[in-house]
Amino acid sequence: MRVVTSPIMRLRFLEPDWPEGEFRVLILTSETGVEAAVRLRDAGWSLPEAALCVGDHTAAVARAAGFVAESAQGDAETLIAKVLAGEETGPFLHLRGREARGDIAPRLAAKGRKAEAVVVYEQVAEPLTEAAVRLLGGGGPVIVPVFSPRSAVLLAEQGPFAARLWVVAISRAAAEAGERLGAERLIVADRPDSAAMLEAIARAISEAAS
Repeated sequence: MRVVTSPIMRLRFLEPDWPEGEFRVLILTSETGVEAAVRLRDAGWSLPEAALCVGDHTAAVARAAGFVAESAQGDAETLIAKVLAGEETGPFLHLRGREARGDIAPRLAAKGRKAEAVVVYEQVAEPLTEAAVRLLGGGGPVIVPVFSPRSAVLLAEQGPFAARLWVVAISRAAAEAGERLGAERLIVADRPDSAAMLEAIARAISEAAS
């Protein structure tokens, strides 16, 4: 088995326009959101210590960065449901990427929870490396991990590919976006987190070997 690394996006952190008022809880939906929060805090912005995170991994990263973090143990839908089932009314502040999905802050606001969103980073498309182009132009099968719907779309835009693609998607939404890759095999992780993705990739490797 040969591993080829070719990032499909690169991160760029932004200097956002900051909303007025005091916020009680951060909403963090990615490890990158945590990194953006740390950068803002270090730059002197006043951020709440409490954070509600989309999943266990993001919550663990936030705790390591000094936030009092709680996990929604799922995706944007479970996070919204957790807020609406709780007693905390906000204001909430969602630190998000430019291409974020879920419309978390507007949906919470529509349900009576004070919430705003600030775009603090963006993901800029990157071309595939020469090694990745050669691999995807071969016979395959090639196991392709897809960690977001946007990464699936950006990869598809650089195709089509001659290789037989086995796409491993972190979520059903990523899998749906990955359908445009024309995958021979599509595997969805049991949970939308990195540990479940590793398990799914291991299953794909085992199946491909057999």
